[in-house]
Amino acid sequence: MLLKDLSQAFGVSGYEKEVRDYIKNVVKDYADDIMVDAIGNLIVCKNGSGEDKKKIMAAAHMDEIGLQVTKIESSGLIKFKPLGFLWAETTYMSRVRFRNGVIGIVNSTTAFENVERDFTKLYIDIGAKSKEEAEKYVRVGDVASYIGEYVELKGNNITAKALDNRVGCYVMIKALMEMGTPYNDVYLVFTVQEELGCRGAKVAAERLKPDIGIAVDITPAHDYPCDLEGNNTLGEGAGIKISDPSVICDEYLVNEMVKCCEENDIKYQYDVIAKGGTDASSINLSNYGVRASGITIATRYPHGPNSMVNMDDVEASIKLLSKYVSRKFEFE
Repeated sequence: MLLKDLSQAFGVSGYEKEVRDYIKNVVKDYADDIMVDAIGNLIVCKNGSGEDKKKIMAAAHMDEIGLQVTKIESSGLIKFKPLGFLWAETTYMSRVRFRNGVIGIVNSTTAFENVERDFTKLYIDIGAKSKEEAEKYVRVGDVASYIGEYVELKGNNITAKALDNRVGCYVMIKALMEMGTPYNDVYLVFTVQEELGCRGAKVAAERLKPDIGIAVDITPAHDYPCDLEGNNTLGEGAGIKISDPSVICDEYLVNEMVKCCEENDIKYQYDVIAKGGTDASSINLSNYGVRASGITIATRYPHGPNSMVNMDDVEASIKLLSKYVSRKFEFE
């Protein structure tokens, strides 16, 4: 199952090769051209047929948040730093897996209520009794990801690790399979290191110089008890990004996205968030500026081992992207 395989693949920021190789194999029969750039972005091209076609860059990041070893103590306990934004309370007592398959449990050197966001007080226990034993399996610089299996829940919801943003990758792959020959030239970019500052999208946008940018990513849901307020709700359709702290989406592109949904009977919701950001920001500010927009999937419990999305929202996002890239865009 494609989404399950994507979520369970290992791809901590800066170490996305397993995810990239998997996606490359899946899309090879649907693409007109495929390339991998110097920092690891996978760029998949689908040529358009329109007379007045535009160049569209859609971006979904392959990387997931993770942990990187900073020190191995004489006791065999492993100290680490976060790669990307991790919640200490989510990481505490979670199981993690290193790339070589070694599994550990995260615990604390002090009472957890004293940890707050000080990750130096957390450690990974792989069961080793000494530094020498631990170093047989793990070394400084090794990276680990959360363990979070793919499970189908009630209400057509699913949970897994790394849905941020393997679900966006899934949407782009399925849209590629369904779009046929689009009106516009479409570059589907599976980006790296988004969780470390949208690094991959910056490089890709400079290379491609698109007319239109679309970030395909999750967005925090607001329909459960949490510290966020907003409109995003599981099951209410594809998210059309309006703004976040890093980008104000182009009004014309937003309006065209709404029209696309209404013309094709696609359920949608408006996405405005007060915290967070996506690759749209990097595309928007590249070159001399690029019109940017976003398709988002409302997600509960992001940046943890058990995120949750609704598959109806996912299917709506696939349909929206596959139809949107064939619209005729007219700019001032």
